Amino acid sequence: MSNRTMHHRTRQAALASALFFTLAGAASADLGPRAGFHGHGGPNGEPVAQAIAHLKDKLALNAEQQTMFDAAVAGARAAREAGRNEMQRVRDAMTAELAKAEPDLAAVAAVADDVRARLQAERLKVRGAWLNLYGTFTATQKQVVRDHLLARMARQDAWRERMKQRFGDKG
Repeated sequence: MSNRTMHHRTRQAALASALFFTLAGAASADLGPRAGFHGHGGPNGEPVAQAIAHLKDKLALNAEQQTMFDAAVAGARAAREAGRNEMQRVRDAMTAELAKAEPDLAAVAAVADDVRARLQAERLKVRGAWLNLYGTFTATQKQVVRDHLLARMARQDAWRERMKQRFGDKG
């Protein structure tokens, strides 16, 4: 194999890897709250769902709300597992294409686009379940969630301000 051919294949592999990681990152966006999750979310995190999951003990859910909560947690878990399976589909497509002499990266992009659409539909379904639960809350329960979200936003703003002071405002 000539140096030119090796260079061309190396470049193709590098470009394919970059495309894969770009597509994988977009398709693997956070699916929302996980059962018992008490941390912050990714860029697509669902703050209301996370707040409800975090505050469950303080909300004093009634029996109907508890059933809805359990269903929302189960839905989030199922969506997360579906997301893992879908990302494996993208990885398998990329592996199959990279095994070819001339990979069809458009085919991988099509698979990744399909995965992204499926995951978005799952994300919206899970978010709907959490919002339906929130819709059943009493004024007192909503106040607990509101106060938590306000405190969370204040912490985020304070952190952002500290980072601006530390590293300068870059944009």
